[in-house]
Amino acid sequence: MHTGLGLPISDPAALLDWAERADSSPFRTLGLLDRLAYDNPEPLVALAMIAGATKRVTVQTEVLLAPLRDPVLLAKQVATLDRMSGGRLVLGLGIGGRVDDHVAAGIDLHTRGRRLDDQLALMYRLWAGEPYSAECGPIGPPPLRPEGPEILFGGFQPIALDRVGRWGGGFLSAAPPSWASALFDTVRRSWTDHGRPGAPRIVAQVNVALGPPDVITDARAAMRAYYGFSDYTEGILAGLLTTPAEIRTTVAEFEDLGADEVMFYCYGRESDQVDRLADVIA
Repeated sequence: MHTGLGLPISDPAALLDWAERADSSPFRTLGLLDRLAYDNPEPLVALAMIAGATKRVTVQTEVLLAPLRDPVLLAKQVATLDRMSGGRLVLGLGIGGRVDDHVAAGIDLHTRGRRLDDQLALMYRLWAGEPYSAECGPIGPPPLRPEGPEILFGGFQPIALDRVGRWGGGFLSAAPPSWASALFDTVRRSWTDHGRPGAPRIVAQVNVALGPPDVITDARAAMRAYYGFSDYTEGILAGLLTTPAEIRTTVAEFEDLGADEVMFYCYGRESDQVDRLADVIA
């Protein structure tokens, strides 16, 4: 099973150091989350710089809140990064649930799911080289594959999980192993129901921080600030993995559930977290 690293958002200028360390580590993927009304780097811009500073690792949005964006411009940005990275982009997509993000984007929170489905239909057409409309031709550049980069979908509700089967790609799970089994089964059932060949790729995400007590305390504070909007904040904080034993046990549990990759979303601020985590999975 593969492992990846979710990058911290506290200091955008430090991300290149994290990326260069990770490029020579066992991690296969570097992920970056997305918010609009928050102090975080814009993921497509940041991942473009990271792709340019690395040679091997895949770069992944985890998850990009597509409904906040114009779909034509998003299709162009994604295709550009896909080509310039040599196909090292994985597009993790979700709808988000924070009111302030949607206020800042001028998007109706209650129609974000339908908007994502409409965006996907349009982006797939544009990536395949079809014209935008009778009055407007194709939008380039074309991605490396006519169907575009690999797409993973995040979410918890049945309609969100069913996008994996409807649109293809795979699933990004932010649930602990105790919850994830049922989600994985639902995603696999969606895949079969929609007649997709093979099986969906399943990527699990866990929150981690390794180091002395002050590092863990700081990581919990960063998580509390990010997840403060949620009714499940305390449960999310309780799920932070802070020891090698906890990390190895969780990885083994996800492997038993059939996950293809585990992303360690890191809330430690210093780039030595890359080396600490790499030692755990070596």
